[in-house]
Amino acid sequence: MSVKVKICGITSIDDAQAAVSAGADLLGFVFADESPRRLSIEQAATIARTVSPFVVRVGLFVNAPEELVMHAMGACGLQLLQFHGDETPEYCRQFGAMSMKAFRVKGPETIQALPEYPTDAWLLDAFVPGQRGGTGHAFNWDLAVKAVTLGRPVFLAGGLTPDNVGEAVRRVRPYGVDVSSGVESAPGKKDAAKVRAFIQAAKAGSQISA
Repeated sequence: MSVKVKICGITSIDDAQAAVSAGADLLGFVFADESPRRLSIEQAATIARTVSPFVVRVGLFVNAPEELVMHAMGACGLQLLQFHGDETPEYCRQFGAMSMKAFRVKGPETIQALPEYPTDAWLLDAFVPGQRGGTGHAFNWDLAVKAVTLGRPVFLAGGLTPDNVGEAVRRVRPYGVDVSSGVESAPGKKDAAKVRAFIQAAKAGSQISA
């Protein structure tokens, strides 16, 4: 099976269309106040309306009020909810949509905690103090390999670029990969050439590992 590719931090129609044209499987819209890629629900809805129904629309939240999540789901047609804060397992699963809990990997203890969250998928990112994601830092992929053996879809994030994503896919064999800063020319602005190169390298890596 070909690895799924999620392009996160989409902030414009042009970037969304470039990612979809390049073969992205999922697009991420950030609703976290502290992110330079943050969108209002209205901005995200405008972009989401231009996206093919065959591309999964993902909303990224950090300790968000339940009302905000519900509003974003309805306005943007979100199909997957990604939680990057201190949300409980019960919180993540209450919305009637697919959910994915993000974990900032410090060490083996992080991987041991994954089964506490029976969400539809897990996302593994690098731990950087004071930052929830989009840091451009990688973590020990051997820990991600262990996570994959736990039997739930794993999205690998953290420091991925067009240059290393192929190796990451071959080594970890995740369900999906997630990138934001690794395909940008500036925070919130995607580089179409990098997006194309990233997706091509990721898909090629999964073919080799099959």
